[in-house]
Amino acid sequence: MKKIIFTDKAPVPIGPYSQAVLAGNTLYTSGQIPLTPAGDLVIGSIEDETKQVMENMKAVLEAAGATFDDVVKATIFISDMNDFAKINAVYGSYLNEEFAPARETVQVARLPKDVNVEISMIAVIN
Repeated sequence: MKKIIFTDKAPVPIGPYSQAVLAGNTLYTSGQIPLTPAGDLVIGSIEDETKQVMENMKAVLEAAGATFDDVVKATIFISDMNDFAKINAVYGSYLNEEFAPARETVQVARLPKDVNVEISMIAVIN
């Protein structure tokens, strides 16, 4: 059985998908990009973009009763691998290293709305 997760503290989906789906005790989040909950695109430094992505992800996790400590897998899509260290610093500031999830980071040709970073996560909620 699956449960659709929605919060108004993260951007409304811009297509036919949910912010997250809880299947059993496993939470699958959709990728978050640097949109504010009001739908405004955060344009500025890669750090500002990444912070908005992580704030969105935090809101989605909380809506499902989870935290970053519950995340077991993260995927980061970036438009420029030269931004890896800056993105990693912001991303890492939200995590407890003791519970850091498995992760991959991939450079892609293009992301929705031409943003520079998108992150999705999988969490297990006990």
